[in-house]
Amino acid sequence: MDIHDIERAIEAILFVSGEPVKIARLAAVFGTGESDVEEAAVRMREKYSFDRRGIRLVKLDDTLQLCSSPDYSDLIRLALDTRKPPQLSLPALEVLSIIAYFQPVTKAYIEQIRGVDSAYTVSILTDRDLVESCGRLAAPGRPMLYRTTHTFLRTFGLESLKDLPLLPKIENTDDRREGIQNAIREIKERDDNNQENGALRAENGN
Repeated sequence: MDIHDIERAIEAILFVSGEPVKIARLAAVFGTGESDVEEAAVRMREKYSFDRRGIRLVKLDDTLQLCSSPDYSDLIRLALDTRKPPQLSLPALEVLSIIAYFQPVTKAYIEQIRGVDSAYTVSILTDRDLVESCGRLAAPGRPMLYRTTHTFLRTFGLESLKDLPLLPKIENTDDRREGIQNAIREIKERDDNNQENGALRAENGN
């Protein structure tokens, strides 16, 4: 397959899938290298953006996915009768930031940093598909571990966790809290600017 065939095949597969598809899986299907798939994806992203297309191609860790352009979010919601998801509260952003930077973490670890019960907030973030359980800690009581999801990356316009704002050097609990507070402010700006991306993805080809 040449680069143009790979581009067309990626578009077709992602359109039908509606969910993130691993780059390695695409490469195996095409009988090519992952670098060829990534090159095709970059070309597609640039073309969609340059042509002001109604869709965007996003890279989430080691996966690719088609999403709608945020430029048309209001029209999409009007046509499909959907509501804009509510913005995250500051406590929710705080918990989300802790999970993002220190994952996988337990609720006890989150509460140790915040100093308040966080079970309800973790539940909200789970319902929003921003975090998910990922097993249990090998410790007494086997507490649940939590990590962020692809929806988290897509919502905040991140390709991977490596794109998170850097935290300052952490010497103690106060430094950790201050660093997270600064990260909260930056992530909050991402939430305000990129919120459309997480809600408006192509689902089942629609």
